[in-house]
Amino acid sequence: MYPENALTDLSGKVVTITGGSRGIGKEIALAFSRCGANVVIASRKKENCTALAEHITETIGTEALPVACHVGQWDQCDELFSTVYDHFGKCDVLINNAGMSPLYKSLTDVSQDLFDKVINVNLRGPFRLSALFGQQMFNDGNGSIINVSSIAAAQPSPHEVPYGAAKAGLHSLTKSFSRAYAPYVRVNCIMPGPFLTDISDAWSDATHESLKHLPLGRGGHPDEVVGAALYFASEASSFTTGAVLKIDGGSIASTS
Repeated sequence: MYPENALTDLSGKVVTITGGSRGIGKEIALAFSRCGANVVIASRKKENCTALAEHITETIGTEALPVACHVGQWDQCDELFSTVYDHFGKCDVLINNAGMSPLYKSLTDVSQDLFDKVINVNLRGPFRLSALFGQQMFNDGNGSIINVSSIAAAQPSPHEVPYGAAKAGLHSLTKSFSRAYAPYVRVNCIMPGPFLTDISDAWSDATHESLKHLPLGRGGHPDEVVGAALYFASEASSFTTGAVLKIDGGSIASTS
């Protein structure tokens, strides 16, 4: 039987969100809090996490735990896992949202350091966190892991080659982890297109102009990912695992 209010009732759930202090992660943290969840807001800058956590606690009333974590560092992933379980004793949903895609002049200018940083944040971190949280969720008999990739995984450009490769790897992790921790842990992926987060402020005028040619005629707003995240986190998606959901305003479909 379909649970009542399955999409919007997350009361008592604990949700860990990496890259949770801004952009898409911030909107997810706010939305999940409004649905009754206690959230762990993790990012490299503790002060940003703390500011959002205080806002959630004061205006929404659910608990929000700020944690400094660079997901590209293996030991910090381990510390995040320990902090969540020491504080809450459980985690119902892990959202691997943290990402980075630094600019470079040409492919030959991509340094080993830049390449490693991109792979570490976008792929190595989600692997380690999914292994840690996924195993514990499996032991507890229930859980959901949501990865956040990018259309660069399916339609990479010359300007984001390491990033696109890492996000394509995240699609692979989604499928393999959905099998590794079945049947108790569901693992799915959201694949956003061009979203108007603070990162988009650095886009060229030509890039912003190109958004008008998408089927929906614009870039996405960060809160427009929330519905997909709620779906994958809730019992509404109880028979969905290993899925990649494209949310891009028709971006990929609009290309030949």
